[in-house]
Amino acid sequence: MTTSERKRWHAIFRLLERDERVFAVLLAVAMVGGLATLGLVPLRPRQSIDLYSLVIKFAAYKIGIFALVTVNPRNTRAIFLGALAIDLLLIFTLLCLTGAADSLFYLLFFPLVAVNAYYFGARVGFGAALIAGGLYALSAWLVPPWVGWTPAVLLAAMWGLPAVTLGLVADRERHSRQEVERLNSELTGTLSRLQAAQQELLVAERMATMGRWSLKVAHEVRNPIAAIQLNAEILQDIVRERRGDDMEEAGGLVSAIRDQVKTLDALTEEYLTFGRFPRPHFEEESINDLVEELADFIRPVAVRQGLTLKVETDPKLPMMEIDRGLLRQAILNLVKNGLEALSRGGELTITSRLREDAAAVEIAVRDTGGGIPEEVGKRLFEPFFTTKPQGTGLGLSITQLISEEHGGEVRWASEAGVGATFTIRLPLKRSLVGA
Repeated sequence: MTTSERKRWHAIFRLLERDERVFAVLLAVAMVGGLATLGLVPLRPRQSIDLYSLVIKFAAYKIGIFALVTVNPRNTRAIFLGALAIDLLLIFTLLCLTGAADSLFYLLFFPLVAVNAYYFGARVGFGAALIAGGLYALSAWLVPPWVGWTPAVLLAAMWGLPAVTLGLVADRERHSRQEVERLNSELTGTLSRLQAAQQELLVAERMATMGRWSLKVAHEVRNPIAAIQLNAEILQDIVRERRGDDMEEAGGLVSAIRDQVKTLDALTEEYLTFGRFPRPHFEEESINDLVEELADFIRPVAVRQGLTLKVETDPKLPMMEIDRGLLRQAILNLVKNGLEALSRGGELTITSRLREDAAAVEIAVRDTGGGIPEEVGKRLFEPFFTTKPQGTGLGLSITQLISEEHGGEVRWASEAGVGATFTIRLPLKRSLVGA
């Protein structure tokens, strides 16, 4: 078989893939074949018809039904119901033309009712059987001799019982196929999710490997950084002991080297803190004491920047189970961000308060800077995202981690030209969050 022939057959099979088209073909084969077969039985001279021409026209009519279903699939059910009515009337007409009760064309009701029962179900099949019985009786009444109601009732029962059985089997088969398709769809979706999860796992493994190597590199880099910083300090002391313009320039360069080394050391320290996050050790501590101690620590820096530092604590705040060191680091990260936002002066406020529902404690750091743009706010807590030239992008991520370890969360609010507020909210009792 050539390639073009195979393509033609494939096209035909694709055309017959839909159940509706298969049904149209089966119905055409059953009816046209049945008509042609019954035509082999000789008719009485007075009842003779051009059966050959009738078979050709009947086949053309069935081809038209198939074409109509193909071009107008949305109205398939209505088309087939209309075709069923036409077929019943055609068989009734054949019966009237060929002797009614004496004709064998009543046998065409069998394939017609059976095939439609398979497609439409038991109800339509049983209804078609009753109509067929009625049409048989009507033809016998119109074309004597009248044979009575008994043959019509028996034939309707013989057509109806197989139709109901076939319809029930078809309904069950159709339901089973739909269930298989549903399960297949779910399985396909599950496989797709598994493949996606596998890809994510591979990426996660690579990232974990890279993370372990980068932590090792960061750890190893600390020793050279410490050596460079120490040597820079010694070099700066030597330069200070000498006079001259060259020495002043050298002193400035050494000072710049020390600043960059400090920045690199801070970056390395934050990265190691983020990568090897310590397990918190909770003890009963005072949030107010922690806030006031931290304010005393950063007040000299605020004064040098010409800033106003305010501290507001709630005397109703009880003792809480916290990791003092980690929580101090979380608040300090927020304070550092506030100090950087107030490079041109302003006010920084640190507050601690007990919520009205007495279920949580809030520690807020508020600045009067320029605020946070919306596009930046969406990425605030992404690791390594920063808008600062010397920033690491880990400060807020670390603060979020520490808050979550305490069973809490970090929230932020900002207004252009007014400032930004970052709030750490912690549950009063860690047992409430499953700690």
